Amino acid sequence: MTRDGETLTKTPEEDAERRWVALMMKTARKYHKLCPYFDKKTTQCLLMVTVEGRVGRCDRDGKYDGCPILVKFLERLYRYHVERGRVLPRDFQDVVNQAFIV
Repeated sequence: MTRDGETLTKTPEEDAERRWVALMMKTARKYHKLCPYFDKKTTQCLLMVTVEGRVGRCDRDGKYDGCPILVKFLERLYRYHVERGRVLPRDFQDVVNQAFIV
């Protein structure tokens, strides 16, 4: 792909991150109909505090497919594991079961 004469290429690391995030989104469909970080009672997004630093309502009614906040969270989680040399979660349920939010 080119843009204004320059070649846009993805590094292998960016490609691996994109594939891992896509895998997590795919496996999330297996376990959850709504985002596990969505509070139905208050309609709050529990990840918004972590990712954007503010409390807010989920404008997607708990649907996580294509949610930019969830994607940013997964990208941050990927970088966290890679930087520390840890094993990446292989399933979305592993991500949900983790005791911390990066």
